[in-house]
Amino acid sequence: MGVFAAIPAATAAVATNEGTEISSDPAQDQNPIEVSLNGKFTQGALLRGQAPVGATVTLNGEPVQTNKDGKFVVGFEREAPLQQRLAVTLENGKTWKRDITLEKREYNIQRIDGLEQKMVTPPAEVTARIKRDNVNVANARSANTDLDALFTRFEWPAKGRISGVYGSQRILNGVPKWPHYGVDIANKTGTPVYAPVDGVVTMADDLYYSGNTLILDHGMRVFSTFLHMDSFTVEVGDTVKQGQQIGTIGSTGRSTGPHLDWRINLGKTRLDPQTIISGSPE
Repeated sequence: MGVFAAIPAATAAVATNEGTEISSDPAQDQNPIEVSLNGKFTQGALLRGQAPVGATVTLNGEPVQTNKDGKFVVGFEREAPLQQRLAVTLENGKTWKRDITLEKREYNIQRIDGLEQKMVTPPAEVTARIKRDNVNVANARSANTDLDALFTRFEWPAKGRISGVYGSQRILNGVPKWPHYGVDIANKTGTPVYAPVDGVVTMADDLYYSGNTLILDHGMRVFSTFLHMDSFTVEVGDTVKQGQQIGTIGSTGRSTGPHLDWRINLGKTRLDPQTIISGSPE
């Protein structure tokens, strides 16, 4: 994990994939703007930041939401450009700008054969269900709250072996499909699944592709999604605490064996859970 923060020294630097300290120009101001950003500076990453209260934050000129404490989050999609620019403007008009250089990632290609053809190319009669599922998922990820649970250190939601990683592309029965946007944790059916940080349940439903699917709102447009579960132990509207059981691992939907597919979204941007957590789920 990398961290960069504002410092009063005269050696302001450019952020790299490992993170570094950065500051405003002390030659112009002995009181630099204090800004920090925590995470892995790489494609697919979710970064968590802190700016002065009341400041305006932009990424590549686009506004970034801040909460009442000046906290903010930014995310970089799977193939995000490697050069990014973060800017922070105080209420008095003073602006801090720094370039961020992301690490380019290489992704694995996985071939899976032997699936039922209806799970590779769904029959026409389930098209309406798939469209309805997509709408329901979008609605479950539509909230934009001031919750800041995502600034807590994330914990692995289940024990097991990592069997799939973010960004890899799967070829199902010879047909290239969308890249994989989660991290898979393989374990036996019935293995407990826990909330990685506090959240509010916004979906607990059976979907065509992902089977029993649960979504948690962690605040500020950051959501965890848990796919292929066997059972739920919470309901929509429940507030859950970090470490609270929310269900069990299963093999529902399009799945070749029991595992948990854990995903992280910042709005519509699909990010890598392994950029916000360390260690192994084993």
